[in-house]
Amino acid sequence: MAMSDVLSTKIEFLKGIGPARAELLQKELRIFTYDDLLQHYPFRHEDRSSFYAIAEIHEELPYIQVKGKIRHLQLVGQGPKKRLTAELYDATGIVELVWFQGIKWVSGTIQPDVEYIVFGKPNVFGRKLNIAHPELEPLSESKDIRGLFPVYSVTEKLKSKQLDSRGISRLTEKLVPICIPHIEENLPKQVIDEYHLMGRSEALKQIHFPDNVSALDKAKARLKFEELFFIHIKLLRQKGLRQQQFKGFVIKHIPGLNTFYKHHLPFDLTNAQKRVLREIYLDVGTGKQMNRLLQGDVGCGKTIVGFLTMLMAVDNGLQACLMAPTEILAEQHYQGLKELADKIQLPIAKLTGSTKKKERTLLHEQLRDGTMKILIGTHALLEEEVQFNHLGICIIDEQHRFGVAQRARLWQKNKDLPPHVLVMTATPIPRTLAMTLYGDLDISIIDELPAGRKPIKTSHKYDSHRLEVFGFLKQQILFGRQVYIVYPLIEESEKLDLKDLTDGYESIQRAFPDIPISIVHGRMKPEDKDFEMLRFVRGETKIMVATTVIEVGVNVPNASVMVIENAERFGLSQLHQLRGRVGRGADQSYCILMTGYKLSKDSLTRIETMVRTNNGFEIADVDLRLRGPGDLAGTQQSGVLDLRLADLAQDSTIVQLSRQAAVQILTIDSELQQTEHRCVHKFIERKRSSHMDWGRIS
Repeated sequence: MAMSDVLSTKIEFLKGIGPARAELLQKELRIFTYDDLLQHYPFRHEDRSSFYAIAEIHEELPYIQVKGKIRHLQLVGQGPKKRLTAELYDATGIVELVWFQGIKWVSGTIQPDVEYIVFGKPNVFGRKLNIAHPELEPLSESKDIRGLFPVYSVTEKLKSKQLDSRGISRLTEKLVPICIPHIEENLPKQVIDEYHLMGRSEALKQIHFPDNVSALDKAKARLKFEELFFIHIKLLRQKGLRQQQFKGFVIKHIPGLNTFYKHHLPFDLTNAQKRVLREIYLDVGTGKQMNRLLQGDVGCGKTIVGFLTMLMAVDNGLQACLMAPTEILAEQHYQGLKELADKIQLPIAKLTGSTKKKERTLLHEQLRDGTMKILIGTHALLEEEVQFNHLGICIIDEQHRFGVAQRARLWQKNKDLPPHVLVMTATPIPRTLAMTLYGDLDISIIDELPAGRKPIKTSHKYDSHRLEVFGFLKQQILFGRQVYIVYPLIEESEKLDLKDLTDGYESIQRAFPDIPISIVHGRMKPEDKDFEMLRFVRGETKIMVATTVIEVGVNVPNASVMVIENAERFGLSQLHQLRGRVGRGADQSYCILMTGYKLSKDSLTRIETMVRTNNGFEIADVDLRLRGPGDLAGTQQSGVLDLRLADLAQDSTIVQLSRQAAVQILTIDSELQQTEHRCVHKFIERKRSSHMDWGRIS
């Protein structure tokens, strides 16, 4: 039987499964075939090679295995506190066993005077050591006491059909010998040799039932390498394909940009901004469509680079647009860029959900006949009626807030050539993540703040320091500065004992009776929100009490203090974004993180990182370690990172080596037609899915 036939066998045909269990496996774990079960990897292995004496057990130990007899089975407590307890004893001592669920089943199976193998995690409750919901097996029936035992993720529904981790393990044990003889290698021999990788069939066997820790490590390394290698191959081929297939407008002549640069630029560009502009200019002059990601910390000057890029399009008879995720941000971009565009009499307009019908009609006309050169807006730009004469450059700000399908619609705004695309983000993306997520994009980084900007001083204060903090705020307001105070919630939540916004607002009013205060939150009407924001921008109010709606919001150079209440409730990247609202003027700015004394280890790491550094990339690395890739940069929308084993935070070395291997192969054989690369091609063809290939779109 061919390899693909065996691996694509429906899971119900595996002995011990049948139609009912198969349906459950499909629904709960998306396991349809032998191959799917083979790739349902254990998330950890437990060492079952040794037994502890009961006297040696303590709560610091991980999962442990003991042998002993069980006595004194009894029901304790009433209602939801009802539980079954028993004593496990050996020659050295006694430990309590406890069950909160499955009580009837457990009490019916335990027999006196039978020696059991008991496996579980020791805990202390009160002063008593116990093991909750231990695994039990009569010693006489235990045939498979082995070293490393696989533990699989399962759901409650699966457990109800005896498909707990142990059940999955038994099925996998039957499956492995059936599948292993049919596993073909999918990496070229030179890659396996150069990177000292375990063979594929051996790795699939050892990942489930390893001979020892060393074999398990090698199996993991091999399968992670393979997983990342095929992601890189996919992205790099897309990039190569796009460069061959997708022609772009040739943008060479930039007299208008040069004039603006010499006579109207309000400040000198940093070396990093100049470098990025050169990279963009070289890109748009090649005749290939540009797809570039521009990363830069909050306040590093991405917007002016975006404007100068738009001038390149205008200089060549083309139009440009900038799409932002919120009306507030679109308005901020429009106000800032209109000031610059007016200096050279350049037509610029704004289009958002609240643009009046009369304005829209005129704007649509101007876009179609080409008299409107630059358009700033929100998702409204994607509407079908928004038609350009010749859209040359499209800039997408804070791109992770847009789905891939939405961005694809911008491609279709031109009939002949797709516009050049510049994607901007102030969410610093760690290098390993950018490599895998955006492997098909060219990446530019602005890693320098404009001259005269002072780094923001960040400090951590506990609630007991509140009077001291209020004193500091009064002093800053006397100096003529403005203050943000941010809360994580609008109203009291029964579950979270947090200072909510309305309470906070009242206590701020009491502490600062003579100072005008604005309040902004997500439940306000847009016009009320804008009214309050504008009062703050004009300096009519000195304190802005807000929820995170100001995370990407107005640019107020005079605001020099950011107080974040319950800072432990925010993620690192969110804290960093919020801090970036201050530090936009020449004055020294401050960020104060307020928390209670009870902090988890991760919360403490986040707070300490914020206090230690202003470097967004360093913060992003810590964030990736703490959270995993998650939705850090829209990965949920990209469909690229469906990782089973690899962890971008932990496996940065494998990310780099697997990319290196992919680049080496595609450099000499982009079509994967050489004999030694056929295995790669064959594997890709078999895995090729039928859905639309979003990868072509930034």
